Amino acid sequence: MNWDQIEGNWAQIKGKAQQKWGKLTNDDLDIVKGKREEMIGKIQERYGIAREQAEKEVDEFSNNC
Repeated sequence: MNWDQIEGNWAQIKGKAQQKWGKLTNDDLDIVKGKREEMIGKIQERYGIAREQAEKEVDEFSNNC
């Protein structure tokens, strides 16, 4: 699934994101609203990982949706 599709179906997909990244709060996911760059930033912030790692995780997530 590409990010346009994820953004369009965010209400359904954010539950999957919450399962994958348990440190993200509902407020975090509401702010992200399916936007890839904001998702990467929130994952970096909550997990303290490098941008490249966060991008890799987000890409894997989108491929598995």
